[in-house]
Formats: sequence, structure tokens, C-alpha cells
Amino acid sequence: MIGEVPGVSVGQAYESRVLASVAGVHRPRIAGICGTKATGAESIVLSGGYKDDEDLGDVIIYTGHGGQDGAGNQISDQSLDDSGNAALVTSHLQGLPVRVIRGSKSESVYAPRSGYRYDGLYRVASYGSKLGIDGHLIWQFRMEAALDTPMPAIENEQLPVDAPQGDLEAPVGNDEPERVSSNVQRIVRSSQVKNAVKRWHEDQCQVCGVVIETPGGTYSEGAHIQALGRPHNGPDRTDNVLCLCPNCHVKLDAGAIVIEDDLTVVENGVPWGRLRTHSRHTLSLECIRSHRERWRR
Repeated sequence: MIGEVPGVSVGQAYESRVLASVAGVHRPRIAGICGTKATGAESIVLSGGYKDDEDLGDVIIYTGHGGQDGAGNQISDQSLDDSGNAALVTSHLQGLPVRVIRGSKSESVYAPRSGYRYDGLYRVASYGSKLGIDGHLIWQFRMEAALDTPMPAIENEQLPVDAPQGDLEAPVGNDEPERVSSNVQRIVRSSQVKNAVKRWHEDQCQVCGVVIETPGGTYSEGAHIQALGRPHNGPDRTDNVLCLCPNCHVKLDAGAIVIEDDLTVVENGVPWGRLRTHSRHTLSLECIRSHRERWRR
């Protein structure tokens, strides 16, 4: 079952994985990811299984499955062919929600004091590979709390609160995008920054050149090259934004497209053209390199 389990509320506690399985919140009693490539991921458990996990409350950097020994050491590279990792990729590509269960074995301040706790729906915002703490290739998935999912309770200690950043006049944007505090932290993206880029290019995709005509006018999307959120922390400025069609936007975010320093577009390892440019639209080579290095491991 993708999404909420009927009768289960956010914050529901379970004494064991067995009880969570019986409730249908996370069906596997050992595996940390439930799902397949065909269906997407139903749920994940965050309970200290991987050293490279990061739990920021409304954002989770979740390490994929595979390559560990019995002591929890990473002894080989992970693969996207693993069914659990492939399931999370499908959830990202199809925009499917994933149930998140936190366990007490995690060192996170958001972990329950004992047992397990259902903490609501998250979406897989992006994913990428890197060398993990143990020196092997790992895949990590950035999970962001869905709109109606509250911040989990802090049960172990108090987290420092990020100081809000001041606004800069658009479309200059912000080097460190402002965060607005409510029950959940969300990055404040400047619509004026994206709209400026789209106006310059008249909604023509900078990669494939297509212009999408709709009854209400032309359509395009402003795509950040270096992702804004943690751990990438890209700037919300026009030099970090491309005007793309939805297809090329997905390809950029999923790593199917990378850009060379000379603005050559490379799709799945094959150079096939140069990025369309505009005299008013300069691009940050630092952001381009950050995106490229993230996907070329």
C-alpha cells in the first residue's frame, strides 16, 4: 500500500518491528526498505542501520541498501539494481509518497526513546551517489516531509534553531535561501528568480529547444542546477537556474543530463549539443560543476 495506512496516525508507536509489520506500516521485519522497482517504495525504517544517514527532522538523507557486513560496516559498493534502492528511485520519478518509521537505535534527536514510531509521509526529492564513510560507493536519497506531515518530536535533546537569513532584492536571490519556521521548515524559493530566467528565454527549453504551447500561453519550468536543500545548499540565484521543459527538468534532477564547463549537454554519457544561452543569463560554473560531480562518481 502506497501512502497512509487506514487507522494509523502520525506519531503511532510500536514496541517492535513485528508489531509495525502486523499493522502494515512497514511490512518487512528486517529490511529497511519495503517496495519494488515496479511499485515504488511503500516505507522505510530509519534506525541507525547506516553510518551515512542524516536526520534533520523534516529532511532525511537516507542511505540505500546493500554492501554491509553483519557488523554494519560498508564492505562493498551499493547498486541501484538492488530492489529497495530501485523502489526509492521509482518513488522519486513518479512522485509517490513514502511512509517513514523511526527507530530508537538511531542516534538522531528525533528518534523515539524506545521501539519504533510512524512519522508520516515523505517524498523522495532527489538522489545521488558518493563515497561513504567506509570508502565505498553508496546511494543516498533526500527525503522531504510531505506538506501535511508535522515535524517529529525531539525526545533526546534540543536542536539549535537556524537563524533566518535576510532577503535580497529579486532576481538577485539569496546565497543561503531563507527558511521560514512553523511546525515544519521549508526553503523559500524566489519565484521572481525563476520567472526572470523563463522570460529571458521566452519559455524555450535551454536543452532541447522545445516551447510548450497551452491554451493559457507558453509553459516552462525553472530548474535549479545545484539543488537548494541540504546537503547541496545551492544558491537561489538566476545563475543557478535553467529554463527547461518538464522532460529535461526531470533528466537534470535525476542525473540523466549533466553539463560540461563549455556548456556541452551530456545525456547518459553521450554529448549531443550545447546549452542554449541568452546574453542576460550568465551561469555559475561552480553550480554546474557541483551538479556534474554529484552524478559522476
